[in-house]
Amino acid sequence: MQDLIEKAARIIDHSQRVLVFTGAGISTESGIPDFRSPGGLWSKYDPQDFYFDRFISDERAREKYWQMSSEAYATMKDARPNPAHLAIKCLEDRGKLELLVTQNIDGLHHKAGNSPEKIVEIHGTALSVSCLSCKKPYDRDEIEERRRSGVKVPYCDECGGILKPDTVSFGQAMPEDKMQRALECAMACDACVVAGSSLVVYPAASIPTQAARSGAQLIIVNRDPTPLDDYAAVVIHAGLSEVLGQILCPDSGPRP
Repeated sequence: MQDLIEKAARIIDHSQRVLVFTGAGISTESGIPDFRSPGGLWSKYDPQDFYFDRFISDERAREKYWQMSSEAYATMKDARPNPAHLAIKCLEDRGKLELLVTQNIDGLHHKAGNSPEKIVEIHGTALSVSCLSCKKPYDRDEIEERRRSGVKVPYCDECGGILKPDTVSFGQAMPEDKMQRALECAMACDACVVAGSSLVVYPAASIPTQAARSGAQLIIVNRDPTPLDDYAAVVIHAGLSEVLGQILCPDSGPRP
């Protein structure tokens, strides 16, 4: 495995515009379970219950959604970045990070210190809430305090509209501006690092796919195989905290 780590590090050394794409695997090492893994939320809840149209149309669906979402937020709120997050911050400090696209909604890349303008949260964030009608923003902790006081389904105090965490639900349109920015970077980057993503959730997974098609060297670090492994210059099946720092922020100088 060390040969693969060194090969990946050389690719990064010789690259100037690196796109990093992160998935749930980087957050599990901070204690946030993957929704799809054993013990994750989808082993307790049925994902079919959380489609956006049901959330909009059914008060009972909203109540169940908020129960699930509050449970997830309780885990995310106090989670801390791990060495893999800090390795990506180091890549930015080296001046090589073009864009950080994350499927995660936990805000850990912000906590790690990456510049907000470098981060694209393709599935949104669980750390804030907005009214779907008037767009008024709310701090998540304020809404959770309402729920602890007995409010099962919070509504907007400005217009009475439906409140929802700023995440992208099943069946909800992806943010076009974020997707466009990510795809433009994918077409222009010279290296793309996939960290902790199974690359099975679309359209998000189309971003590293586009990078590979556009000629970027693809580096995949994930515990399990992905559909893009055959197209990657380097594939490492290992824990991210174990290897990502050696790839993105090695102690030694540039390699030949």
